[in-house]
Order: sequence, then C-alpha cells, then structure tokens
Amino acid sequence: MAARSMASLNISFGLVSIPVDLYTATVSSEKISFNLLHAKDGSRLKQQYVCVKEGTVVERSEIVKGYEFAKDQYVQFTAEEIKALDEAGSDTIDIVEFVPLTSVDPLYFDRSYFLAPGKGGARPYALLSAALRETRRCAIGHWAAHGRDHMIVVRPLDKALVMHQLHFAAEVRSIDDIGVVPTEVKDNELKLARQLIDQQATDKFDPTLYVDEVKARVEAAIQKKVEGKQISLSASPVRAASSNVIDLMSALKASLGGKQQDKLGPRKAPKRAERKAPARKTSRG
Repeated sequence: MAARSMASLNISFGLVSIPVDLYTATVSSEKISFNLLHAKDGSRLKQQYVCVKEGTVVERSEIVKGYEFAKDQYVQFTAEEIKALDEAGSDTIDIVEFVPLTSVDPLYFDRSYFLAPGKGGARPYALLSAALRETRRCAIGHWAAHGRDHMIVVRPLDKALVMHQLHFAAEVRSIDDIGVVPTEVKDNELKLARQLIDQQATDKFDPTLYVDEVKARVEAAIQKKVEGKQISLSASPVRAASSNVIDLMSALKASLGGKQQDKLGPRKAPKRAERKAPARKTSRG
C-alpha cells in the first residue's frame, strides 16, 4: 500500500523555500497490550476516576488538569488555557545552521520522517540533497507540531531527505551522571579485544537480520489461545548472561576459540530470524 503524506511543509533557509511532503519513516510496533477483563464473565472493564477526598466517581465533564507546585498543592488549568499555551503548529521547517552529520550524537535522535519533494519542489529538493551529500553536512532547525516546538535535523539518505526530531539538551542526561571511572587498558588485552571485534565484524548493518523475538513468542501464544490450545507455562528462554569476569585475558581467548589467530577466517553469516505472522482472530460459532 502506498504511503500517505502526513502534512505538506516548506523547508526554509535564507531566501530559499522548498515545498516537501512529510511521511512517517517507521511503522509502529509497540509491545502487545492486553485488555482488563472480568474473570467471571470475560467482559471488558471500564476505567473510572475516583475523587480521593470524597470517594466518589467523577465524570469527565468535571475534570480539569492541575500542576502540583508543592506537596498536595495544585494550580488548575482549563482545556482552553492549556491550548493557548501550546506551540501553534507550523508548516515551515526553519533551518538555522548546517553542521557535520558526524557531530550529531545518535543519543539525541528521537522520531524519524521521510521528506519527499512537494509540488514544484523537485529541483530545489534535489539540489539541497546533493549539496548536503557533497558537503557531508546536515541541516539543524525548528519545527512546531502537536503543541510542541521540535529541534530537528534534515539529512540526505540515498537521493532523498530524512528529518529526525531531536531531544533538547535538557532532555538528555550527562554521561558523567553514571560515574564511569577511567580504567587502564593493557596493550595485549586491547589486541585480543580487537581480534574479537574483527572476527564478528561486517561491512554494513543489516536490520533485517534482527526481529522482536519476545513479540513473536507472545503472538504465537495468542494464536494458540485463539485456536483453543493450551500454552506452555515453562519459563521464557533467557539469553545467557556472563558471570563476573575474573580473568579478562582468558575470557577474550575463549571468545576467540581458545587460541590467537594472526589471520582470522571468514565470518559465518548470521542466521536470519524467521518472521511469524501475527495471530488472527477466528470466527465464533
């Protein structure tokens, strides 16, 4: 099925304006959710909001939002007030600067979108894409949507452009918060570690080699339930976790097959995980 555009925007920098169409670049694959049912008759349960002070059910028409500025003290906001505070949506991607793509740490990347040339924008779109590839730079700017101001990066991908929403600096914790203490690395340990990396190295990342094994296992169990079959209650398979490494050199050598090799043989291709179709509901008689 052909992708549908989410919005028509304009990339703006200097006196240049490039019309583009926005498409989501990813497919939602969230964790499988389960509904809450009454065990007695299998019917769905309805969520209600209860006033802690009065112990009574509160209707949605009586609900307002509040911000807790001190312990158990709130200021209230109406839906109209919150809407007025939200950032107005914009149809413009405002480019502020161009930086080397390698200078943007992947830690800041959030959501991803494809940008296609809009009506009359094919030539300037192609020019921007080519210029970014030639200079090995990406565009940094702002885009307002869904009540928020987003910092974005626009980068070339093949002959097209991709836009990523970025986390703001205040949303990313400092690596210093985890307290990593610098530790000396010995030359012979580094040599073995590099050999281990070379042994499992490939020239290109292939995402099709990896699938969500947990989701596939849950889907298989759902399908069995739909078909009226029982599922195994045995513990889920757990990837082997290594114990505390006492002898780092021995562990590295064992990982390399028990011996050092001057020239390592070709690496075996990883086994592709089998994709399973999602469970289908069967008709009830």
